[in-house]
Amino acid sequence: MPQRKPKPKPKPRSKPRTKRRAATVAVLPKNYASLLASLKERIRAAQLRAAIAVNHELVTLYWHIGKEILERQGKEGWGSKVVEHLAKDLHKEFPGMGGLSDRNLKYMRAMAEAYTDGSIVQQLVAQLPWGHNILLLTKVKKSEHRQWYAQATITNGWSRAVLQAQVSTHAHRRQGKAVTNFKRTLPAERSDLAQQTLKDPYTFEFLNLAADIRERDLEKALVDHIQKVLLELGSGFAFVGRQVPLKVGRKDYFLDLLFYHLKLRCYVVVELKMEAFEPEHAGKMNFYLTAVDEKLRHPDDKPSIGLLLCKDNDKLVVEYAMRDVAKPIGVAEWKTRLVARLPKKLQGALPSVKDIEKELSE
Repeated sequence: MPQRKPKPKPKPRSKPRTKRRAATVAVLPKNYASLLASLKERIRAAQLRAAIAVNHELVTLYWHIGKEILERQGKEGWGSKVVEHLAKDLHKEFPGMGGLSDRNLKYMRAMAEAYTDGSIVQQLVAQLPWGHNILLLTKVKKSEHRQWYAQATITNGWSRAVLQAQVSTHAHRRQGKAVTNFKRTLPAERSDLAQQTLKDPYTFEFLNLAADIRERDLEKALVDHIQKVLLELGSGFAFVGRQVPLKVGRKDYFLDLLFYHLKLRCYVVVELKMEAFEPEHAGKMNFYLTAVDEKLRHPDDKPSIGLLLCKDNDKLVVEYAMRDVAKPIGVAEWKTRLVARLPKKLQGALPSVKDIEKELSE
């Protein structure tokens, strides 16, 4: 039989050739990145200005509508039914425009009644969002207090939630009320600003603390909520650190809280006290400020300021204690929401949260 020819071995498959695409890299000028960043910033600024302009026109329009309603009610005796009918007709004519409900028209009327001077509306009120204005109209009775909160909101950039918190804690009564020696220890051009920077009392209602807390517990709780603390302290405060060490001679000292104030251009040393103010507190703060100025202060910084936050203070005692103190110091009270702890005997007798949840789910 004829021998079969061996099958030729298959040739190894060659890998398909991949076409290499030449990567085209655009050659950009060296200053392209800075140009792009500059244009982005310009666009964002233009968008912000446009939003502010739209809000200004809208609030001004609302004031004029409210003024018209107020005048018609005075002259022609319009009642609430007429306002409701007006809201329906306006909504029918401008279906895509919000804010024309009868409830909102009544807020517009209230704004026109609250602000009879159009210049105040243009310069102050129209710079606030409508929601902020409604809050001030409904929560703040006196015109001068509303204007104070409006200006503070513009200066500090308060959101509506922050503004509500400031109103509920009566910020207008507390600003600039701390007992200080600033007029004697600071130049005239700085003493007024420094005085208005501090308040009394400081309210830390966002903290839920037991009545028997220690200074370190309060200190830690404040640092844990530093963003809210900065809002309560006010515009310009920047947090530097907690328990900041200072070595003087052979001994180490630690500052409770250290801040830097951007407007005053100086360090602000904050010491927390769980008891009422005592004269020796001022002496120790005077020592701390001397050490901070010597060891931390930059030549361009202004002299440091101290703030003693005490559980209570007798203003006459504070004035006597600081009469001969050389460093600028303010003294104020701090307040917070205290939660009473149950006696140990009762702690185990009450159901836990898990027990309650289990009971409700059954």
